[in-house]
Amino acid sequence: MSDPAVTFPAPTRIPYPGGCVLEPGPYALDYLLKWRADVTVRGTLHPDTPVYPLLRALLADPAAHGLSAAEAGAARDRFLELAGQALTAEGGQRAWLEREFR
Repeated sequence: MSDPAVTFPAPTRIPYPGGCVLEPGPYALDYLLKWRADVTVRGTLHPDTPVYPLLRALLADPAAHGLSAAEAGAARDRFLELAGQALTAEGGQRAWLEREFR
């Protein structure tokens, strides 16, 4: 299997502040939708980039980023897997992230 066309690290533990903010699950969802990381697309580094908005852009027009629809979909699936694990660790549901891509 070849390396993925889009790479990014797994989110670290979500820094839930506690107290009177949102419940941990919804807070984690909001955090993950704004989470920033170094993302590489076809060898081009996008440093400290909001991952979810970039993935939405890749899915909307894969060819503009030198990707196939399948490669953009694989990046989305990887985000759902990694961010979904972080979300469920905070009491959220992976389905919440899946809904954001619809």
